[in-house]
Amino acid sequence: DFLLLGLSSHPGQEHLLFSLFFCMYLLNLLGNLLILLLTRSDPRLRGSPMYFFLSHLSLVDVCFTSTTMPKMLANLRAQRQGIPYIGCLVQMYFFVAFAITENFLLGAMALDRYLAICRPLRYAVLMSPLRRQALVGSSWLLAHIHSLLHTLLMSRLSFCGRTRLPHFFCDFQPLLALACSRKRLNELLSFLEGGVLIIGPFLLIVLSYARILWAVLRVPERRGKAFQTCGAHLAVVGLFYGTAISVYFRPLSSYSGDRDKLATVMYTVVTPTLNPFIYSLRNQDIKAAL
Repeated sequence: DFLLLGLSSHPGQEHLLFSLFFCMYLLNLLGNLLILLLTRSDPRLRGSPMYFFLSHLSLVDVCFTSTTMPKMLANLRAQRQGIPYIGCLVQMYFFVAFAITENFLLGAMALDRYLAICRPLRYAVLMSPLRRQALVGSSWLLAHIHSLLHTLLMSRLSFCGRTRLPHFFCDFQPLLALACSRKRLNELLSFLEGGVLIIGPFLLIVLSYARILWAVLRVPERRGKAFQTCGAHLAVVGLFYGTAISVYFRPLSSYSGDRDKLATVMYTVVTPTLNPFIYSLRNQDIKAAL
């Protein structure tokens, strides 16, 4: 078994942390499941590409947080914070798979908004039902292939009896730091293949929103609403990618337990909780469906 050291090394903080993260987990479930219910049940939302992507994003956010938070909450209340070796690899597999799926979906949503605003006459053809299903299906498939590859490479490493994992779940980076066998291939694959899969959608999002803002700035009466909407979306995207890139795209020797745990909380707990409110706040279609 691995011993998960949790979020804090200071005794006596378990009750406070449990209450805080339990409330955040409930808020996450409430927001995302409500969005999922509305987009699936309301006919006006069900046929829209934007809400099609939003429903999948909400589903991924529920799965993403449910991969780590229930175990973390249970460990905050338990005497021994252990997880079996196989359970650790399974948790890492689903965590990476859902994280990469969310990454692809955020890119697809930015592309959808760009086509809707900058190519309105061809939008129905460019974002047909078949194409949006292909975008979502390929996001899920590529994410699971990526996660399976990293999990198989992790399973071949030895840990030489090292069981104290300085994290609150089985994350890729701390597990790699704990391994005592050769891990050059794992690090190289993380930088190259992982970099393409994460930086690619991030650049797509930035370019899409830059084109959207450029198009909207030509219409003065729409500037205020555009800045509010795009600003909120970019803030959440920046939080997700900024913290994820700071954790995974640097040398393994510079890994810092406490600092990286805080950054991980931002993109594993805070961002999925904010997503349903940011993407649906002040949205008249969502309000009408509700």
